[in-house]
Amino acid sequence: MAEQISEQILRKIQEARGLYHRLVLVVGPPRSGKTKALQEVARATNFPLISGSLELSRRLLDLTERQRALRASALLEDIVTAHAGVLLDNLELLFDISLQQDPLRLLQQLARIRTVVAAWNGRIQGGYLTYAAPDHPEFRRYPAAGLLVVGTEVSA
Repeated sequence: MAEQISEQILRKIQEARGLYHRLVLVVGPPRSGKTKALQEVARATNFPLISGSLELSRRLLDLTERQRALRASALLEDIVTAHAGVLLDNLELLFDISLQQDPLRLLQQLARIRTVVAAWNGRIQGGYLTYAAPDHPEFRRYPAAGLLVVGTEVSA
């Protein structure tokens, strides 16, 4: 039987311990089992499972658009700062073009001093990590080399 997604994540967390960026990305399209797997990992590790968009939007609510762009990364850091490891789900807000953020670099920055496991609504295709369709304003494409990735889709 194939290894469960949560087991793959736990294995990648162990691999990440010695890395500069202790970031594990759980990559797959919406409704592919990322949240369920993160819930299982939360029970196994006692890492908090945080809805990134929800928590960040609460902190951005009273700020102007310019202040949001300037403070988004610091506010996300505040959300995770008390934890040695954290599971981040629902990160769609990081891709909002008005925030002017580089989501992967922001997650890597958070993962320099803690283990971060982040759900990424996208795909790994042709050696690249993507988010959204190429014609969408929030489209992102990064080289996947060197990233710790757990995919939720079964490849044929």
